[in-house]
Amino acid sequence: MLYAILAYHAEGVVESWTEEEDAALMKDLLEVNDRLVREKHLGPAARLGPTESAVTLRGRGLGLVTDGPFAETKEQLLGFYVVDYPTMDAAVAAARELRSANPTAVYEIRPISLYLPGTPIETREEH
Repeated sequence: MLYAILAYHAEGVVESWTEEEDAALMKDLLEVNDRLVREKHLGPAARLGPTESAVTLRGRGLGLVTDGPFAETKEQLLGFYVVDYPTMDAAVAAARELRSANPTAVYEIRPISLYLPGTPIETREEH
């Protein structure tokens, strides 16, 4: 089963880190990532760019593009991991390892369905 581990953090805090602090955090996170890769649990992962350079598409028809996400939250979505585990508990354990490397982050874990262009989309009944 695939799970998304969504990494949230107060963007201002992350942006306030020195290059050395950020590099140390990334070193710790990459140790977890490397182990998950060796164990064949880690799929795509990404560190997202700043929300100030993001746009949002919403509204009727083709929608209207506006600046930024303007989420009413203290934390912003700053990155994500896709992991493959047989249970939610195992995916949560992986998120706990990521959190041990980045204890001020918040991690949301959600089951996901994988869509590959050109292949049929599985329905819940097929699982």
